[in-house]
Amino acid sequence: MYTEKVMDHFEHPRNVGEIENASGMGTVGNAKCGDIMRMYLDIDENQVIQDVKFKTFGCGAAVATSSMATELVKGKTVQEAMEITNQAVCEALDGLPPVKVHCSLLAEEAIHAALWDYANKNGIKIDGLKKPKSDIGEEEVEEEY
Repeated sequence: MYTEKVMDHFEHPRNVGEIENASGMGTVGNAKCGDIMRMYLDIDENQVIQDVKFKTFGCGAAVATSSMATELVKGKTVQEAMEITNQAVCEALDGLPPVKVHCSLLAEEAIHAALWDYANKNGIKIDGLKKPKSDIGEEEVEEEY
């Protein structure tokens, strides 16, 4: 059902944790499935993502897509990170079952939410970035963690 890469990222997730004083932090969730992702970015003065961490509350596919998303953005510029789509996350994991593709969308949204926070903190505009939508409130997330 799951590819070897999905299982590897689920059993051995990369970049789990938090970054204190992160340049950008974003939290997204899907109330229908219960998955919640929080992504932290450490971005340098050249707008390059030096470090990235995540915390995910959800199924194995949610953990795997979060892990892969962090691997895909690390070392990228802010603009390059903007171009990472849920399809790119799926492809990097060698695919997901159709009922789990929404997890890769959540991973893309978590990247964008963290970039939105970074842009707001620094008063900059990132081409193509829109305010993230989330169907969970911040107070709900705090209760989950």
